[in-house]
Amino acid sequence: MARFGIDIDGTVTSPTSLLPHINKAFQTELVLDDIKEYDLTAAFPVESERFYRWFKEQESVIYASSPIQEHAKRVLDEWKQYHELYFISARGENVSDVTLQWFLEQELHYDHIELIGSHNKVETARTHNVQAFFEDKHDNAVEIGEELDIPVLLFDTPYNRQPVPKQVIRVHNWREADEWIRHHFPIK
Repeated sequence: MARFGIDIDGTVTSPTSLLPHINKAFQTELVLDDIKEYDLTAAFPVESERFYRWFKEQESVIYASSPIQEHAKRVLDEWKQYHELYFISARGENVSDVTLQWFLEQELHYDHIELIGSHNKVETARTHNVQAFFEDKHDNAVEIGEELDIPVLLFDTPYNRQPVPKQVIRVHNWREADEWIRHHFPIK
């Protein structure tokens, strides 16, 4: 049985989760292809401070309504029989209730959820001895892969298309992630 570290936002949830909220609040018409950087404020004219203040006010609403990625539930449901699922997120403890409620509503199994409140996931992944990681943020994927020398499956989006080291495997969806895992972590 392998232990997997899994990011939540943009990995288990759709990378477009924020866009309807942003479009409504800031009168924009952004689509995922407009987001070329992880810093969303680079995609439209708004002061960073104003955006982050808005985000903190809306965070619970956004997370509660985030749609799950296509095929994620099916794949994770299959994996739960053979692997340990450790969700490691940059979300803060202030949204732990809404996060747990979302997992309940999605009927999504987890062995552990850790909301670390920062993007530095290396130490948490190391502490929990994860053997593979699933991420959408480019620098997180690179750092985890290089520091821990484990495979990191990077879910492809327009905001993470920079070059990656050999430990980082780019996948386009949960079906591709499942195929890679079945090949590299075969069930005995």
